[in-house]
Amino acid sequence: MRRRALLLSTPLLLLARPSAADIVYVLNSGDSSIQVLDATTREELRRIPALREVHHLVMSPDGRDLLIADSGANEILFVDPATGDVRRRERISNPYHLAFSPEGKYLVVCSLRRNQVDIYEARDLTLLGRLRMPEKPSHMAFRPDEKVVYVTLQGSGTIGAVSLETREALWEAPVGREPAGIIWHRGKLIIGVMGADYFAVMNPETKEVERQIPVGRGAHTIFVQPDGKALWATSRVQSRLAEIDPTTLDVRRIIELPGGPDCIAFDPDGKLWVSLRWAGRIARVDPRTGEYETIRVGRSPHGIFVQPRRAES
Repeated sequence: MRRRALLLSTPLLLLARPSAADIVYVLNSGDSSIQVLDATTREELRRIPALREVHHLVMSPDGRDLLIADSGANEILFVDPATGDVRRRERISNPYHLAFSPEGKYLVVCSLRRNQVDIYEARDLTLLGRLRMPEKPSHMAFRPDEKVVYVTLQGSGTIGAVSLETREALWEAPVGREPAGIIWHRGKLIIGVMGADYFAVMNPETKEVERQIPVGRGAHTIFVQPDGKALWATSRVQSRLAEIDPTTLDVRRIIELPGGPDCIAFDPDGKLWVSLRWAGRIARVDPRTGEYETIRVGRSPHGIFVQPRRAES
């Protein structure tokens, strides 16, 4: 497979403003920084300092703010996605992973270190409920009716279901050692079992694991392609990117991607941008050919996001 690496050697442009190109945000958890790149030139437009340890990010339902969680600093940064300007910072208890519910009513925050799941009113960040959970609540997925959030509990090897209406724990079920990424897909939960080499498919009604999808050691996170025609899963230890058929859940192909692939973002052209956690790089992958290029970023890149180019006036 052909590949090429790009080294970002241009000076840091702290005052630059992004052009009409797509903008890529990379969360360097080892450098305590947020890197903003021009997707076309691969040049660094700016680097936003964080206080401690940034891991995950999410767009607000109205598209106005990019919320970036700094878990070690106990804060969320609200960033203008079109410019990289930090609009404000909000004090939030140890935000590791965060996501909005399907209709945008709730913001749910997982605290990996404090073993808690917080449910906020999305519009004003009023804390509605705090649940003490078994060890290491990590990632989450929502039932489409916005009534339940499912949380992976890495330390206990289980999935926990939480009512968003009553803010109470509903159930907990075993899924495998160190569960990580999770999505709701056609009535099932698909969970990366990081301590093994597969994604587990769980029926949330019976709480049973119905099948396993082998992808490689360190099965981590899974993302839905925007057009719904594929699921993409990462394995951090065996360094693989797996394309999965959304209907059969069979693995269509494996792309070997050295460096510990972790999170994925999709650009408007259909390319995949993947953070390579152990290599200090990100990769841009062409899903049609499997070819990729890598771009050097900061240490331990984790969350990644692509802001589409602005329409030309």
